[in-house]
Amino acid sequence: MPAIMKIVAKRDEAPGVKTLRLEFQNPADLDYFRNTYRTGMFGLYGIYGEGESTFCVASPETRKDYIECTFRQSGRVTSALASAEIGDLITYRGPYGNRFPIEEFYGKNLLFIAGGIALPPTRSVIWSCLDQRDKFGKITIVYGARTVADLVYKEELDEWQNRNDVELVLTVDPGGESPDWQYRVGFVPSVLEQAAPSPENCIAVLCGPPIMIKFTLISLGKLGFDESNVYTTLENRMKCGLGKCGRCNVGSIYVCKEGPVFTAKEVSQMPAADL
Repeated sequence: MPAIMKIVAKRDEAPGVKTLRLEFQNPADLDYFRNTYRTGMFGLYGIYGEGESTFCVASPETRKDYIECTFRQSGRVTSALASAEIGDLITYRGPYGNRFPIEEFYGKNLLFIAGGIALPPTRSVIWSCLDQRDKFGKITIVYGARTVADLVYKEELDEWQNRNDVELVLTVDPGGESPDWQYRVGFVPSVLEQAAPSPENCIAVLCGPPIMIKFTLISLGKLGFDESNVYTTLENRMKCGLGKCGRCNVGSIYVCKEGPVFTAKEVSQMPAADL
């Protein structure tokens, strides 16, 4: 059964992209979420009479009193969610899926790579690690979007930029810069190669459009990263979230049942034609 959630905050992130902060209305549902949610998992967010849409929990596992979700308005359900106002009630079903094994990252350097609207699932891992910063080594974030306007979490990007324990590399695609843009211009894979982070004792977390993931994995290989130390999420393939519609099928794998988090080594063993 879905949990009833109240929208307690709402903000615009980019054109057509919004973030909602949701609070549980039933204490038992909140307790269940606190006991089960780990970063990387996802949920089904619904509006009565419209249906449900599947996407990640964008808030970290270190902050479980609420849920934050970020989504692009693209269909009937997400349009209804985007039109909902503070104080409205929506539904949440979950959490589902597997997780990023953060405890296995302890003592290691971390490299986060994201493109456009794919920053939300990465953000969940980033804050889960920043909230326990002393357990990790160097933290580098490489984030890009098509244009400056398409960058999400702009206030948090400023916060990360100003931290002395985080290295943030920002980029936009050629032609997407604004007159006051002070950072990189170029596609994420090439900017990553220019930044040349060391693979030594380093875990990489990658999320983005399929074409970006494809070429960024090649770039990580050039930099010497082992596929077993690179994690990604294939959540953009999911639709029903329950393994019923077959939309997320990749070979013999159902992403919503066995994922959405996989290592690059696991991805490399999937049928390329289905990715």
